[in-house]
Amino acid sequence: MRTTAISAVLLLLGTVPSMAQSCDEFWYQRNMIYKEAGYCFKTAAAIKNFGNAGCKFDDQADVPLSARDRAEIASIKKMERAMGCSQ
Repeated sequence: MRTTAISAVLLLLGTVPSMAQSCDEFWYQRNMIYKEAGYCFKTAAAIKNFGNAGCKFDDQADVPLSARDRAEIASIKKMERAMGCSQ
C-alpha cells in the first residue's frame, strides 16, 4: 500500500498531522509515480529529490502510466486541491 492511500484514509478521518506535511507527502508520492515511470523532471526541487538519471520522457503526457497510476495521481491532485496545496 502506498503512503498516499494511508494519507487519504487519514485525511478522511480528519487525523492528518499538518497541512504542510501532508502537502509535501502528496507532492512526493505523486512525483514518485512519475519517477518510477521514467519522467524527466524540470523543477529544481523535483530534480533534487528524484534526479533525472535514467529518465526517458520530457512530457508528462508521454509517460506510460497504468490506469491505476493515473487514478492515484488524480486522487492525489484532488486531495492537494482540497487542502489548498500548491502544485
